[in-house]
Amino acid sequence: MRAGKTTGKPPAAARTRARTPAVGRAKPPAELRRWLDENQIEEVESVVADMTGVAKGKILPARKYQEEVGLRLAESVFAQTVNGDFPPQMEVLGEADGDIFLKPDASTARVLPFASSPSAVIIHDCYHFDGSPVEVAPRHVLRRVLAQYREHGLEPVVAPEVEFYLVKQNVDADYPLEPPVGRSGRAESGRQAFSIDAVNEFDPLFEELYDFCERQEIGIETLIHESGVAQMEINLLHGGAIELADQVFLFKRGLRQVAMRHNTYGTFMAAPMEGQPGSALHIHQSVVDSAGENIFSEAGGGESGRFAHFIGGLQRYLPAAMALCAPNVNSYRRLAPNPFGTPVNIEWGYDNRTAGLRVPVSAPQARRIENRICGADVNPYLAIAASLACGLLGMREKIAPKKPVTGNAYSVETTLPHTLREAVDELLECKPLRELLGDDFVRLYSSVKRHEYDTFLGVISAWEREHLLLNV
Repeated sequence: MRAGKTTGKPPAAARTRARTPAVGRAKPPAELRRWLDENQIEEVESVVADMTGVAKGKILPARKYQEEVGLRLAESVFAQTVNGDFPPQMEVLGEADGDIFLKPDASTARVLPFASSPSAVIIHDCYHFDGSPVEVAPRHVLRRVLAQYREHGLEPVVAPEVEFYLVKQNVDADYPLEPPVGRSGRAESGRQAFSIDAVNEFDPLFEELYDFCERQEIGIETLIHESGVAQMEINLLHGGAIELADQVFLFKRGLRQVAMRHNTYGTFMAAPMEGQPGSALHIHQSVVDSAGENIFSEAGGGESGRFAHFIGGLQRYLPAAMALCAPNVNSYRRLAPNPFGTPVNIEWGYDNRTAGLRVPVSAPQARRIENRICGADVNPYLAIAASLACGLLGMREKIAPKKPVTGNAYSVETTLPHTLREAVDELLECKPLRELLGDDFVRLYSSVKRHEYDTFLGVISAWEREHLLLNV
């Protein structure tokens, strides 16, 4: 860390999770208030992730934040669609649209590097007046799944890989996206997978991005140029599921902010440009026991039964979880059959990138399963929760996987939903996932996504005007 930088988190004593709060708690934890003072924070963003994964919340002067009594937010924030509407049916929340309380997770406090004055962002958990958690909050959905693992003395370990595009700034939604101009004064004219020089075209942007991530303690392991034009990928260091979901949540917002500072857009759309590969959020996942040993490996180093059952669970339940792994109408453009290397089924294989589930080459202690199905447009809390839930159900039910694919898996027929509406219907019909993720959450999430899909159907595309106007 360079001299003169403020620290990214409060001291270790402040990074312990508070117990369920009593309603009306007067102030944030003392350690967090000290951290705000020590870093001379003037403004605090109190944020939660909504269903889309967008930061919602309140901005307060730091002094006001430290004195705030029961910071509140309307519970309907979790019923808002990606285009700002609300579904007509929100029976899960009731008709009153009441308040919920925001409780700071001190471990998430970070200096906000792109703010004009010393500011902090703090991720909050949500509670009702009686102190019970808000079951439909995405961060709580992930906690709910992790609690089921802990009942068995287990803890998941994840390592996300996030793909994204840099695109030329575009204020006209009807105009197709284009790659941006780099330092050479030219835009990429062809795909430059793994090219160092293509990454160097945007060195000023990435230097600032690395600086932002360092200050926010986002553990970037590698940066590479992906297959698409100006498409990049960052790999995050492995860790706990909540911690890594927080990092993806913060990274996505940070990348968009940095890109705009360099007159560029950063986008995590699953399929932003016609004729280009889609962007994914690959989730590497393993599970350790109370001694920290990887349960996917036997003592002698071989594969364990639970390793096979985890894969079996992913294969059986991922189709029903696709509304969480491919959450937008655009997501299914990435999953359509194409020549760009996007898996279109839930086959698995050893070091096989054509399969939806890949087992990388590794030592026994690092044995893991890479879920390559999720798009970069996911809410990271919900995508990780869904993937881990499928694996847990496989271990509980001792589901045997199919045989691994040894060749090209693209030719295998897909069993995944083809549209968001199909995916929502499958999620609603899957009782085991509804119970694990929370029935209230699944019902509200499904209402939000159905409304988004219906709204999308009301839009007439340029393709329809081009090919149907005078031909049918």
